[in-house]
Amino acid sequence: MKASTSWMREFADLPASADVNEVAARIADVGFEVAGIEGEVIDFEITANRPDCLSVRGLAREAAVAFGVSGVERPEAPGSGRPDVPGPDVPVTIESELCGRYALAFADVTVGPSPDWLADRLASAGVRPINNVVDVTNYVLLEMGQPMHAFDLARLAGPEIRVRLARAGESLTTLDRQARTLEGSMLVIADRDRAVAVAGVMGGAASEVSASTQRIALESAWFQPATVRATSKRLGLKTEASARFERGADPAAAVAALSRALGLLEEMGAGHRVGRVVDVYPSPQTPRAVTLLRPHLDRLLGDQVPDQDVTRILAGLGFVTDAAAGSDGWHVEVPTWRVDVSREADLIEEVGRHWGINRVPATFPALRAAPHRSDSGVLRGRRIRRVLCGAGLQEAVTFTFMESAAAAPFAADSDSLVTIANPLSEKFAVLRPSLLPGLLDALIYNRRRDITDVRLFEVGAVFSVRGEGHRVGWVLTGARHGHWSDPHTEVDLFDALGVGDLLAEAFGLAWRSEPTEDTAWFVPGRAAALRAGNGTRDDRVGTAGQILPGLLVGRGLPAGVTVVGGEINVDALRAAAKTERRVTPLPRHPAVLRDLSILIDAGLPAASVRGTIRANAPATLVDVREFDRYQGKGVPDGRVSLSLRLTFQDRDRTLTDAEIQQALEAIVGALSGTHGATLRGN
Repeated sequence: MKASTSWMREFADLPASADVNEVAARIADVGFEVAGIEGEVIDFEITANRPDCLSVRGLAREAAVAFGVSGVERPEAPGSGRPDVPGPDVPVTIESELCGRYALAFADVTVGPSPDWLADRLASAGVRPINNVVDVTNYVLLEMGQPMHAFDLARLAGPEIRVRLARAGESLTTLDRQARTLEGSMLVIADRDRAVAVAGVMGGAASEVSASTQRIALESAWFQPATVRATSKRLGLKTEASARFERGADPAAAVAALSRALGLLEEMGAGHRVGRVVDVYPSPQTPRAVTLLRPHLDRLLGDQVPDQDVTRILAGLGFVTDAAAGSDGWHVEVPTWRVDVSREADLIEEVGRHWGINRVPATFPALRAAPHRSDSGVLRGRRIRRVLCGAGLQEAVTFTFMESAAAAPFAADSDSLVTIANPLSEKFAVLRPSLLPGLLDALIYNRRRDITDVRLFEVGAVFSVRGEGHRVGWVLTGARHGHWSDPHTEVDLFDALGVGDLLAEAFGLAWRSEPTEDTAWFVPGRAAALRAGNGTRDDRVGTAGQILPGLLVGRGLPAGVTVVGGEINVDALRAAAKTERRVTPLPRHPAVLRDLSILIDAGLPAASVRGTIRANAPATLVDVREFDRYQGKGVPDGRVSLSLRLTFQDRDRTLTDAEIQQALEAIVGALSGTHGATLRGN
């Protein structure tokens, strides 16, 4: 597609005195050449709030302002008509307030093919040419945005026109040859005996213009948008007319469109106006008046648009402006075709978009007060996201609603699920009891697309009949390190616990993990409860473990894939976290490392061993880590060899060997007395 300057060059030679009709003709002549496509059509996408742009004139009005040419509307000449031929007497009655205006004009016509220029323009706009009378109504619709309809006057009973609500069960065969049953809420155009058109949607076949038609009645009206929209939806019938009426047509255009259509018929030699135009307009609409103040314009737009440019833009778009007496601003009369403009901010938007948002200088808004401190929950969420994203996990956002069968394995019991009274479908039948189901679905989605290493987390609400809670959940699968030097080591329970350790450290929380068997979604023996506290408190804040393979296979993951994960109650995390965190300088004195290998019962958790060591060691013990676990030759049945590395350090001095040996003896004695441990080799 060519650059926008190509479009602008097409208007460069337009004189400043060019009116909107000349601009409209130039748009029609520019064609697809601007887009690098052969033909004489430009396709625009119009938003629903701008029905005035569903016409060539509406677009020409915008182009005239955009390219700096005058855009003065020109009244339509209805043609001289035939004064020697008396017009028909057709009474028009509006029986429903859903019709605000109904105009009717008459013409003697000779029905035949349209001239090439008219047929070609309709075809280029996607409208099938039918005959010269119908084609003129479609042409005026595209040009002015006003839908019209032509009746064969001889086929109207009476002849008479009544705008009324349909009778219950009344039927009408529309122009598409479909028999339609009407409802009592639908507005119809009727003659003396029956409905002959669905108002604002489509005419009826019984009164359509045919080759034998000699005199027509041209209809041009305004219907309330809501009734046309409802009728079009109920009938499943979308037309060019309904698309304009349901968005808001221009009530002032009804008679002008009739004049334009009658003039075209006379210009083509296809017909002559006879009689007078019948215009029933019970409650003429008064144009809206809006005041535009200069201080508000400058503040909201962020720039000072010169007065002459404000007047030029608004006048070019059809607004009537008058300087506000005694104030810095304008009184603006909104044209009837601008249904989207009802307040001062709308006028400022009109000025801004034609002045050029790109011309508004980039400035920071003035702060007149200190910003409010964010909610503590928001701050906790930010900290969690920062920590886990820094550790290489990616945040996922999953649905709060889910399928009951998928939620049941992760609920405390089936009665705790919160069901939706009117779900959109079975897939959204309950509120999630846990973050893990949604995270597992996201993990499986990635695995199916050949992403083997997946690390996801989510912070969000979970629900049960006992209330709502906030949790952070995570799932991991694939290689532990993701490095070429060790590509085959998969994640396990300890990686899931490591995520919990990161969160505990971020919140200054002392906690421990211990085996648990009360989580039905974890593999037995590979699940841990995360508890906060140092002995005086014993609060469970979460769980971690390996997801049951059966749950994964049931959700579509191939067998043999290991997935670990966990959840932590964010509210409990906050309650257990330290309110103050101390920062200490780095130690200046060296640390002393000692390795200790002991034989203990195979079922004894390592966390218990660490707890016993810390409880009986001096304050100089700063770290305890397991680095080896052996079970086999040389180790009695039911026992395991556990090797630990102890780190001793004092911030004020260097420790002596005697102090280290005394501490080791106290630790070994405590392990022996508490757990029956023995030093390996003794």
